[in-house]
Amino acid sequence: MICEFPFTDSDFSRIRALIHRHAGIALGAQKREMVYSRVSRRVRELRLPTFTSYLDLLEAGRDGDEWQVFINALTTNLTSFFRESHHFPVLADLARRCRGPVSVWCAAASTGEEPYSIAITLAEALGGQAASARVIATDIDTDVLGKAEAGVFAAERVGRMSTDRLKRFFNKGTGANQGYVRVRPELAAMVKFARLNLLDADWPVREPVDAIFCRNVMIYFDKATQRRVLERFVPLLKPQGLLFAGHSENASLVTPAFRSVGQTVYELANARGAQR
Repeated sequence: MICEFPFTDSDFSRIRALIHRHAGIALGAQKREMVYSRVSRRVRELRLPTFTSYLDLLEAGRDGDEWQVFINALTTNLTSFFRESHHFPVLADLARRCRGPVSVWCAAASTGEEPYSIAITLAEALGGQAASARVIATDIDTDVLGKAEAGVFAAERVGRMSTDRLKRFFNKGTGANQGYVRVRPELAAMVKFARLNLLDADWPVREPVDAIFCRNVMIYFDKATQRRVLERFVPLLKPQGLLFAGHSENASLVTPAFRSVGQTVYELANARGAQR
């Protein structure tokens, strides 16, 4: 690897320790080139001579906003509409069984495709009652949250959706906006965005919800962090609520608080026989 800036083993170790401490992300040794590529942009933009000088600036805390920039740089945001599609019919069935307004927490909103897919599912399942449903969409990365809240997507991002869905839930751009679509206001109104670091002591989600989507997040955490986060989900899930995980994640292996009820779908271990 040809480096524009000196990048020592010590620099890489410091970055791994800092992102783990502040965001829970466990970076493996194989991520060295990715880390160099992403963090070197900040070294260049700040006109610093080395990674060491950047990390010294970061830890000195003279610019509190730089911590968020650092976290944003090392966060991976791979997403799409109706990704892991088998989850959404399960959510629709759950929503139809719910008594009262349905609430879902999307704990890794990224650029918005996942929370809007959840909102579309609720709208289709609940019909006229969908207006009372809410999706709480959080992410640690402020850059992607801004894009998500705007609700504007390149047309190819929704290219696999049916014509009916596109007409019902999106406005097609014209003129300078041709080639883009925007989420319709009635769908956007169902989703509320907020920044959340899952390591934070205080979470904006305070009342139990019917479902939690925390998909393809735990793979970036070590086992101890996974366990702590999952155990904090327990009081935030209604007795018959469901946790949706990513395709390579297994909540029941990390903590006995959850048990599998489907393909990467989990319920509280003490849920059986409980009333909603």
